[in-house]
Amino acid sequence: MDNTVGQPLDRVDGRLKVTGAARYSAEYPHEGLVHAVIVTSTIARGTITGVDARAAEQAPGVLAVLSPEKPPRLAKDPAKKQKPQDRFVHVLQTRQVDSQHQPVALVIADTLERATHAAALVQVRYRASQARVDLKAERSRAYAPKKQAMNGREADLVQGQAPTAKPDAQVDATYVTPYEHHNPMEPHATTAVWDGDALTVYDATQGVFNARDRLAALFGLPPEKVRVITKFIGGGFGGKGSTWAHTVLAVMAARAVSRPVKLVLRREQMFGPVGFRPETHQRVRLEARKDGGLLRVRHDVLTATSTFDEFVEPSAAVTRILYASEQIATSHRLARLSLGTPTFMRAPGEASGLHALECAMDELAHTLGMDPLALRLRNHADTDPETGLPWSSKSLKECYRVGAERFGWARRDPTPRAMKDGRTLIGWGMATATYPVRRSKAGARATLLPDGHARVVSGSQDLGTGAYTVFTQVAADALGLMPAQVSFDLGDTRMPQTPVSGGSQTTASVGSAVKLAARALRDKAIALAVADPGSPLHGLPAGDVTVERGQLVAGGKKDSYAALLQRQKLGTLEAEAESEPGKEKEQYAMHSFGAQFCEVRVDPDLGEVRVSRWVGVYGAGTILNPKTARSQMYGGIVMGIGMALMEHSVVDPRSGRFITRDLADYHVPVNPDVPDMDILFVPEDDPHVNPIGVKGIGEIGITGVSAAIANAVFHATGRRVRELPLTLDRILQET
Repeated sequence: MDNTVGQPLDRVDGRLKVTGAARYSAEYPHEGLVHAVIVTSTIARGTITGVDARAAEQAPGVLAVLSPEKPPRLAKDPAKKQKPQDRFVHVLQTRQVDSQHQPVALVIADTLERATHAAALVQVRYRASQARVDLKAERSRAYAPKKQAMNGREADLVQGQAPTAKPDAQVDATYVTPYEHHNPMEPHATTAVWDGDALTVYDATQGVFNARDRLAALFGLPPEKVRVITKFIGGGFGGKGSTWAHTVLAVMAARAVSRPVKLVLRREQMFGPVGFRPETHQRVRLEARKDGGLLRVRHDVLTATSTFDEFVEPSAAVTRILYASEQIATSHRLARLSLGTPTFMRAPGEASGLHALECAMDELAHTLGMDPLALRLRNHADTDPETGLPWSSKSLKECYRVGAERFGWARRDPTPRAMKDGRTLIGWGMATATYPVRRSKAGARATLLPDGHARVVSGSQDLGTGAYTVFTQVAADALGLMPAQVSFDLGDTRMPQTPVSGGSQTTASVGSAVKLAARALRDKAIALAVADPGSPLHGLPAGDVTVERGQLVAGGKKDSYAALLQRQKLGTLEAEAESEPGKEKEQYAMHSFGAQFCEVRVDPDLGEVRVSRWVGVYGAGTILNPKTARSQMYGGIVMGIGMALMEHSVVDPRSGRFITRDLADYHVPVNPDVPDMDILFVPEDDPHVNPIGVKGIGEIGITGVSAAIANAVFHATGRRVRELPLTLDRILQET
């Protein structure tokens, strides 16, 4: 039987989604369901002096109003974390206000409309203090974060010795990336249901087990008393990777009124206490010989966190591994601002860090009079500069070659403003893409059913990226079944435990567990068959038996899963397995790599930039499904186009509030903003990364995108814009 892994199988959950049968966290019906609406702060810093909820409590349909006047009790201080991705959550335990849109009251009513109306009646009085929201102004108070906040890495690192040769060319530039908000189609949503002392939560989360453990701790419950279910997610991009205040508040509300409660954030509240990508100021200094060889690379990052919690955008970490240089020095500094806590946003660190590094490399190439691609090839890192380890696999040179050929890079006139179409300026730019390979412990369970079909489960999450489909393919191949004979399910803490769907680790972690569980089940069935006197395979060596389309085959003889179960009088046959990392990361450095090539068209009079052509080429291990994999690259590139040209959240320096509060103000790319894309994966066999040889692809697609666009704009106009996004005013100001 031909393998289904590697084939462009249609999404197995596609019909559910297009027919509306896929059920999201806010769509579970429950008898007696009521609605909660959050009242958020109108100041960014200060103290609540009083909450007048009398009018709200007397409004029709209102069941309760919760506020810091009578703080709902918790078993654990929400400031104490269990895991690095946990966030301090403001859940009405204090009168202190630390950021705009902080929850300050919660209204529960029998309908959403009544809860919304009553929330508008709640009057909150404040004693306001001056908010600190200017990152540059807080530079003098910035500090070096601890290793825990840097995912175990040092904030500052110097690699190699100071060069003795004097540089022939230098670049010293500062690049600014703005605040960005996730804005998935599905807002954050939670439905909470108590049954005695047992809690069930339907939550739009990227980590059902993290949510379970966080809620269990906060409400003083054993983890087995908390069940979290997430069958479908309407986009997350990292923003749903932590348990935020609204989830805890929904559980509080359900306990307070003894009824199921649904809480869905309004779009404007998506710019509130649920994280964002922080602003960064990144100074990059490059020194090189005249042949382009790097002598010294220095990358210093200033970024923001909140006054009450800590999150680091590790933008310089990628600089430690990407290019060979005699010395590489990197540093990170955090400034505490009167804003909410930032969080993971697609390729946190790599997306913002590669923007600065890859723009600086382009500036160095221009200074040297050297082709930007040739400069990158000249400084290709044959081993990991940070650890000195060999790469488990690295196809970057092949990505450069294939991408340049498909794009036609050799036809590029290196002179800025030289390429035109009438009056329109044409620019070609490129950048390197990379993202680390990650993997965590994960479990899966596989079950043979009486008809010979299989059911495979793992308590993971599908953000819409295709997890249902690729895990079906992995299980089908391991069991010797067709995909239609396999039912895969996920998203429930009653299933085997898995990690958060973040860091591009889900397929590597869960897929490996699925393969091992399915293989264990297949081997279990084969062992039963060869030991069964009634089986045609009786007495044959187990190693000689293969499985094809549900038939156990050896030496021209066949038995089937269904017949085997019937003879054994087994209703089902089951196997469970766990997969976890070994010592491979002590032996190899593991990254995906790629190359981004783009063409832009710039109107010299209006400053309008249009991305007109794109080629992206990636080396990412085994590609389980090229159709869903290309979709991931499309999504990453589109998000990178938004990062480059339009996405930015604007803070009012007087109030500390984000004044971009909906999709009318916060612009994201739409169809006319996106060109046809040529997406390719170079063949890459990596036996070291995990049992299925995959490298995560959820985040590499966005890396290098904004830099490639900025470099193309420079090539088109001859002027360098070092602050994102590349809006019309900045293009005109520079040109």
